[in-house]
Amino acid sequence: MDTYLNTGIKEIITEFPEVETILNDYDIGCGPCSVGICLLKDIVSIHQLSVEQEKELMERIAAAVDPGKEHPVPKTRKWSSPAPPKTRRYSPPLQKLVDEHVLIKRWIALIPEFVDALDLESEQGKKRILDGIDMIRSYADKYHHAKEEEILFKYFDETADILKVMHEDHTRARSLVKAMQKALAENDKKTLSESLTAYRELLAEHIRKEDEILYPWMDSQLTDRQVGELFARFARVDQESGIAPETYEGFVRQLEAAFQ
Repeated sequence: MDTYLNTGIKEIITEFPEVETILNDYDIGCGPCSVGICLLKDIVSIHQLSVEQEKELMERIAAAVDPGKEHPVPKTRKWSSPAPPKTRRYSPPLQKLVDEHVLIKRWIALIPEFVDALDLESEQGKKRILDGIDMIRSYADKYHHAKEEEILFKYFDETADILKVMHEDHTRARSLVKAMQKALAENDKKTLSESLTAYRELLAEHIRKEDEILYPWMDSQLTDRQVGELFARFARVDQESGIAPETYEGFVRQLEAAFQ
């Protein structure tokens, strides 16, 4: 069993499909992840389960990967760790990122209607598409993802599998934006629709992983001094980025009114 703790979760799920079902029972949704390079021990340790839940989970996984044998329960953390609080609370800088997610989620929730209404013939239609792409490039990436990559992630070991997954998601999102821009330039409605839809699916899962897994884990590791530093550095980005969040709030509100 100790060997599997240091094995990528996708590899384990491929060999033992039952493990995905077990993880789902504890709201650890590794199956849909497009990367899946996280080690089993990291996945278990960063999901804030109670001591009892984590013991039970590891017992079930041990039984699934090597049935019919007795196994000592592998320890992925100190069993004296307290149970997680019922209501999730973030430190101020992490809450800032979660709040930014809210606007991004409002935008990607509109993408199905946005795709249905794609107009590549009129100037007004093309402008709406350009505004949508700009929402992704400027607000979601240059404003939000940059805070993560250039500031937050630097406080942690960036070779950790969970951060590799986040970087991979960001890279995939940027490649989809390039595909959108190319499709728009070539009046390729099919590729534009597919790229927007793929972006929606990617970001929805990416944000869920950050809000429910990554940020709570990071908050548990950061010192009070680091939290203060992050808050100040995020505020500096807000002042110096040249990106006005209210512009993108207005864009999303217009779409919500149009598609209501």
